[in-house]
Amino acid sequence: MLRFLTAGESHGPSLTAILEGMPAGLPLSSADIDRDLARRQRGYGSGGRMKIERDHARITSGVMNGKTTGAPIALVVENLDYAKWRDRDIEPMTIPRPGHADLTGAVKYGYRELRLALERASARETTMRVAVGAICRAFLRQFGIEVGGYVLSIGEVCVPNHTNEVDAAIYRARFAQAEADEVRCYHPPTAEQMRSCIRAIMDARDTLGGVIEVVALELPPGLGSHVHWDRRLSARLAAAVMSVHAVKGVEIGDGFAEAARVGTQAQDPLYVEDGVIRHRSNHAGGLEGGITNGAPLVIRAALKPIATTLNPLDSVDLATGQAVKTKYERSDFCQVPRAVPIIEAMVCFVLADALIEKLGGDSLEEMLPRFHALRRLTLDALPMDNQPWRFGYE
Repeated sequence: MLRFLTAGESHGPSLTAILEGMPAGLPLSSADIDRDLARRQRGYGSGGRMKIERDHARITSGVMNGKTTGAPIALVVENLDYAKWRDRDIEPMTIPRPGHADLTGAVKYGYRELRLALERASARETTMRVAVGAICRAFLRQFGIEVGGYVLSIGEVCVPNHTNEVDAAIYRARFAQAEADEVRCYHPPTAEQMRSCIRAIMDARDTLGGVIEVVALELPPGLGSHVHWDRRLSARLAAAVMSVHAVKGVEIGDGFAEAARVGTQAQDPLYVEDGVIRHRSNHAGGLEGGITNGAPLVIRAALKPIATTLNPLDSVDLATGQAVKTKYERSDFCQVPRAVPIIEAMVCFVLADALIEKLGGDSLEEMLPRFHALRRLTLDALPMDNQPWRFGYE
């Protein structure tokens, strides 16, 4: 239903995105997008680039008189740093940095200059993912769906006793607490330890990774499908989150911890309250069989440390064949706090796509009544025939 493309280089004139498939009638302005762009630029451990850019999304298509038209939405964000590069002779880059796309990009495309890979592979591209995600967030908000996130760990510092919840109010409190903190951690004692850890790694001229959790609240049950592998919402979410720079692992719900449990401890028992079917726990993270089950959707992303370090690493100069050390390119010391709105953006995109697929229609006006008519987790909405039957194949 939805798709988007981004274009642009890290130090080029601008970044561009086109989002296709957004229904007509959604109220939207640059301010809605700029809020999330500003969030992407905040976070303890950021590099010098964030002091230069003041990202602003200019909408050039698909929104008229403050509402989407149903046409593709085009966005442009200017790169202020381009002024330094526009008339400059650029020094050849022939030493690939381990962990980046420098070497693999040259193999793939036959580049004779490694910066060609660096410019497009840079996480600067996520600016436009956040811009697209902000539009999808605005769409989800029309249906009462909320997406937020926070940092669970940086390096070896982790939030203690963290659990998945069924109560949306707990998550809303976590969102607010995290957004007020520069490392985006909802647990103040852990947040202070994280700051100390980042300060130490800056002094050591190194980098740190971590784990981010993103949660979607008030999703209706029934998004996604179990009948095809590529329709499972779990698979679509994992692919989208895994596409973000430096993400090396994704888990839904309790994820890998489930592998160490016995079956009776890994499921979420059901009960009925006032005719509504509810879950006593949320180990599954809101997804069963690749379909939303009405509980908060929980997805985590593990980000490796950024590969660009002030301390040089062993490499090879492709121009001479000699063993050399890498050269430093400006980067973050810890990108994890800044990556929270990026992971949120990709989750918003997938959920908006799944909701449009479920509801159908070309306008918000058509979709809202359909949303309110969706089947819910109530006994009345799930009548059973309770009769013997046969497959009936010939």
